[in-house]
Amino acid sequence: MKIGIACDHGGLSLKATVKAVLAKENEVFDYGTDTDASVDYPDCAAPALKALKAGEVERLVLICGTGIGMSIAANRVAGVRATLVHDAYTARMSREHNDSNCLVLGARTTGVAVAEEIVGIWLETAFEGGRHQQRLDKADALAAKI
Repeated sequence: MKIGIACDHGGLSLKATVKAVLAKENEVFDYGTDTDASVDYPDCAAPALKALKAGEVERLVLICGTGIGMSIAANRVAGVRATLVHDAYTARMSREHNDSNCLVLGARTTGVAVAEEIVGIWLETAFEGGRHQQRLDKADALAAKI
């Protein structure tokens, strides 16, 4: 699978760990940042989100300090289902029920071991479809109306 990864300065400390987990069985595209110089999360997320929307990558991982900023930025893009995940359960549900195509992590709120577990589960969990697809369709219709 082709997977993109991007972070701001707040997520840099976790990016290498997550990238290593992703690279075990996937082709990883790194959209930065690569330094701890202060940067704005929307600027860091933009190239990666463009790649996801264009189909250049199938899934995306975004990391910032808390994950909140990246979640806000990512969910502004049509077709992106970004989920801020904190544990194994929410990782599984983000895929099974919500067909998450963008995993968001907070480097200051998620330990390394937990992040590795989250990424593994998120990669291996399939979307159940059915009633969950109906709910996603309703959410898309709502977005189109408002």
